[in-house]
Amino acid sequence: MKRELLTLYLVMGSQNCHRDPRHVLREAIEGGITLFQFREKGTGCLVDSEKQTLARDLLSICREHQIPFIVNDDIELALEIGADGVHIGQEDEPLDLVREKIGKKLLGVSAHNVVEAFAAMAGGADYLGVGPIYATTTKTDIREVKGPEVIEEIRKAGLTIPIVGIGGITAERVEDVRKAGADGVAVISAISQAVSPRYSTGKILMEVKKS
Repeated sequence: MKRELLTLYLVMGSQNCHRDPRHVLREAIEGGITLFQFREKGTGCLVDSEKQTLARDLLSICREHQIPFIVNDDIELALEIGADGVHIGQEDEPLDLVREKIGKKLLGVSAHNVVEAFAAMAGGADYLGVGPIYATTTKTDIREVKGPEVIEEIRKAGLTIPIVGIGGITAERVEDVRKAGADGVAVISAISQAVSPRYSTGKILMEVKKS
């Protein structure tokens, strides 16, 4: 995959928004996001037909603006709606099985250390989501906060796979994450809950491009 796709990666579901996620996504696209992940998980999330309807609406918005659309965890949904790829965690389906199901679609894998990073790359991941870099309240099943150093460790181990840092990243923290070796940053609440998602996106994007 092109590393530039990871420059500013928005991860979001309805449970992360104070407003209609369709409006939030449109504003974030106007602000300059380069990739979008639909992550409908956690307290208050949509299920079944409501989840699918929202997924299709958000996919349509991404298609309209040529933004790749990734689905978190739900491989069946991703295949059903024709998403561009999936992102899985360490506790999800085995990597080889997911790759077999999705074919040449993009495959992102969450990694928290060098061992997991090597395993993901060997298993055919296109990119790694590494974190949590900083403390975050978005995910309730959060692992130990690692700091940007974990990205540095993965790079020093010789892994050249594209990496996006995730977890509590704000505009002020972008430089440290990029200096550690990340190709870009993944953001949830700093955009999805911003008063102006477009402004917040633009501010973060400016920091990524400067670093």
